[in-house]
Amino acid sequence: MRLITLALVFLLLLIQLPLWVGKGGWLRVSELRSQVTAAQVKSDELKARNAKLESEVRDLKDGTGAVEERARFELNMIKQNEIYVQILGKNGLPKESATPLPPPPPPKADAKPQ
Repeated sequence: MRLITLALVFLLLLIQLPLWVGKGGWLRVSELRSQVTAAQVKSDELKARNAKLESEVRDLKDGTGAVEERARFELNMIKQNEIYVQILGKNGLPKESATPLPPPPPPKADAKPQ
């Protein structure tokens, strides 16, 4: 009787094996669901980026505000009769600039002092 019970348990496990690790098994379904979720997140990020780019293109085509803003910040242009004020940070550089100035070259050794 014990041998029959063990054989039936073994057959039950053997029947369930494809359910867990087979081509359409639970593990594969779980893996595919996580891949779908990751793809949806990436798709949402790309849709948001595309919407932002589309609105920027529309602004550049239709209005002058975006063109003026780019000219001000990227090209440092100002309008006529406009005053430009630049605020320097503690190190003497503009606050937008993160690159320090190169150090001055050392004096030449062969130069004669006067």
